Amino acid sequence: MEVSDARRLRELEAENAKLKSLLAEAHLDMHALKSVLGVKR
Repeated sequence: MEVSDARRLRELEAENAKLKSLLAEAHLDMHALKSVLGVKR
């Protein structure tokens, strides 16, 4: 693996972690809204 490949891999891993965090936050928001609105899944 070349240095540029390793750097790109690190960037993708960081982006992936950020996206996972955003997705988890969105799920929590949806759950909170459903609780407030009384919507059952």
